[in-house]
Amino acid sequence: MDQITFHYDTVLSDVHLLLPNTRHLMTHLNRMGQPVFVSKFKILRDAEGGEDGGGEGGVDPVLDEDGDLEVTRRPRTSRPEDRRDKVCPIIISQCTTVQEEEEEEDDSKEDEDDEDFKYILRIEHTMATPLEDVGKQVWRGALLLADFILSHPIMFRGATVLELGAGTGLASVVMATVAKVVYCTDVGEDLLSMCQRNVTLNKDLLELAGGDVRVRQLDWLQHDLCTDADVEFSWTEEEVACIYDNTSFIMAADVCYDDDLTDGLFRTLYHLCSNLAQPCITYLSIEKRLNFTLRHMDVSCEAYDHFCRCLSRLQDAVDGRCSFQVEQLATTFPQRLQYERIEQLELWKVTATPLHLKQTPPDSDPAPS
Repeated sequence: MDQITFHYDTVLSDVHLLLPNTRHLMTHLNRMGQPVFVSKFKILRDAEGGEDGGGEGGVDPVLDEDGDLEVTRRPRTSRPEDRRDKVCPIIISQCTTVQEEEEEEDDSKEDEDDEDFKYILRIEHTMATPLEDVGKQVWRGALLLADFILSHPIMFRGATVLELGAGTGLASVVMATVAKVVYCTDVGEDLLSMCQRNVTLNKDLLELAGGDVRVRQLDWLQHDLCTDADVEFSWTEEEVACIYDNTSFIMAADVCYDDDLTDGLFRTLYHLCSNLAQPCITYLSIEKRLNFTLRHMDVSCEAYDHFCRCLSRLQDAVDGRCSFQVEQLATTFPQRLQYERIEQLELWKVTATPLHLKQTPPDSDPAPS
């Protein structure tokens, strides 16, 4: 196999297509026969001027004349193979022992030149997948959410966090650098196994930060969490109790591309938030994808429009159990990962408050007569 074959239903993330100076070496084939790669995502050091990089005290990233993130690097001797105008996802070969040794040598050389970066994430993923396997790729929405987390470390410090539709688990790994416990959830044994390997790939980073990532199965089309001990990635009773008693943040990155799945996401979100013991904030990143359709004979964003309708219905929901407040956040926080932050990338905040917590506390002062 020398080159990826693109079919009519093949989807390729711009993240993998546009990563600069990336060698796409295949490590193995997954259970579906898809080639699997490992990519590095370098994270810039903290901006000076405050412990929490977000908010008004943050420092704006340095951009070049095209608006791209400009990274100061030490001079490096260019190699002929680096001088290319276009980066294509070419599979060179499956790694051998000799290639792995060469990769380790190159890694050590690159590490010496990475003084401008705080740390490096290593993420296993596939490329050019059918639509049903897009969770095995890394998407810009996950990088936007990761940037938001890195820009607001104080807010998430010590928290219990649940990620829905985690995909490769990149956002969960980043969250675990500040949070106490992160439940990284999705469906599919192959995808969850990939998540678990990505947790292992970044073990040293997580051990240094002290965060705990637990990869678990959570199907939006099912009502209950699977607690069958014979099922891989199932929940323990203690973990189920932890979710409902301690979760203060829920997040999901670019998971709304199919109307049925979007409906399932919002049903799951409503069910979870209505049964939590405390208020919870959900962060949803999404990329507004423009498509020309014959039905409309115009450019439309049907998946995005359905997402917005679901947000509106969630905010208008009235059943005496939970109230929801929805707002869109500005995406002007510092950019710490290298990707194109296009204007179609959006971040939404949903604040859920169980109605019993809104009742007047018994020890509050009585109203004057």
